[in-house]
Amino acid sequence: MIFRILAVNPGSTSTKIAVYENDAPLFESTVRHDAGGDASLAVRERMILDALAEYEVAVESLHAIIGRGGMLRPIPGGVYPVNEAMLRDLRNCVYGDHASNLGAQLARRMAEPLGIPAYIADPVVTDELSPLARLSGHPQIARRSVFHALNQRAVAKRFCAARGLHYEDVNLIVAHMGGGVTVGAHQYGRVVDVNDGLGGDGPYSAQRCGGLPAFGLLKLYDTEKLTPAQMAKKLTSDGGLLGYLGTDDGLEVSRRAQEGDKAARIVYEGMAYQVAKEIGACAAVLSGEVAAIILTGGFARDEELVGWIAERVRFIAEILVIPGEDELRALSEAALRALRGEETLMAY
Repeated sequence: MIFRILAVNPGSTSTKIAVYENDAPLFESTVRHDAGGDASLAVRERMILDALAEYEVAVESLHAIIGRGGMLRPIPGGVYPVNEAMLRDLRNCVYGDHASNLGAQLARRMAEPLGIPAYIADPVVTDELSPLARLSGHPQIARRSVFHALNQRAVAKRFCAARGLHYEDVNLIVAHMGGGVTVGAHQYGRVVDVNDGLGGDGPYSAQRCGGLPAFGLLKLYDTEKLTPAQMAKKLTSDGGLLGYLGTDDGLEVSRRAQEGDKAARIVYEGMAYQVAKEIGACAAVLSGEVAAIILTGGFARDEELVGWIAERVRFIAEILVIPGEDELRALSEAALRALRGEETLMAY
């Protein structure tokens, strides 16, 4: 059977949408509104309907609508039908305020009159950490799971489908390298360990500092005399490549490194070095039983960066490169698995 799926990914000033027929995209589009304008659910819905009409896709032809998962309580990965408990938490921003909170609300708002399911899948708060992985070393600080769950699980399942494997039967390591870097240990269908790429854990990235020596961080905090909010912004927006080199543009950094800029080269290779270290740590978590290492995200397009990582970790397992972060495709694939009965639906 051919299923037609609408995927919706809301941002602060735009909403990205796509319609897929099974695995094939009919169209992808970005509908934009002014940053200071009306970005209500009604306005976004009208824009989506206009885009569907422009591409001659009748809304009645849809079999499901899936939205980007928002700031919810920590939950296991999977596909979730949108329900009232989820909508209540998102509307009230119980666990945080973010544009992605509108994903489930838009999906439900549009799907309900059509009598079709509304889903979300693998939000950033996906949490499947093992008890050991939660320990930080201090009883008042617990490690948390905040990572590129949607893309990590999508590329992992894509790899398994191509090899005739079941995601729940293999161990994988997935390194997502984008604005932030998260490296996950996927053990028999669960991400049992992963660094918090937003909260100061793991490799540095384009703008984020990653894990920092604790005493050095305390000294910086004391020297800068910043508020906690200001310090958090400094660590997530002014570090990494930007902090060292004055740019977060990987293409520029790569060009500078290739043209003989020694500082650019060592900083760029240092990012690869830290990603490789994190992959090695995940290999230890999985007791060395790893079917494959998957490199994904925007920085996976850089052959030199990928080469530096591969040099250090190829002894662990086969390395595959699946560059980019196609969130709309990942969402549609999740909805398709749900419609086909290939994935058990979760309950929020």
